[in-house]
Amino acid sequence: MMQAFKFRLYPTTTQAIQLNQHIGSCRFVYNWALDQKIKTYEQTGESISRFDLNKLIPTLKASNEWLGEVNSQSLQGMTKQVESAFTRFF
Repeated sequence: MMQAFKFRLYPTTTQAIQLNQHIGSCRFVYNWALDQKIKTYEQTGESISRFDLNKLIPTLKASNEWLGEVNSQSLQGMTKQVESAFTRFF
């Protein structure tokens, strides 16, 4: 049996802005990682691992300075979710 909990947040204006930045950054990295996996497969016929994607995140952060405002663990978690999605799909 599984149990779930639901919580309601009442963030301040500053916290709401930070949450939106965090969510937007994670969405951007997820889409970027998905694009990298697709392009790598089309070019080489092999899939790129999440560890290789994680190694590319600092380069991505250098070209998009606003990604530096979000902790790296959240961004790396997006590469894990992309890999998990590919594993479940194929």
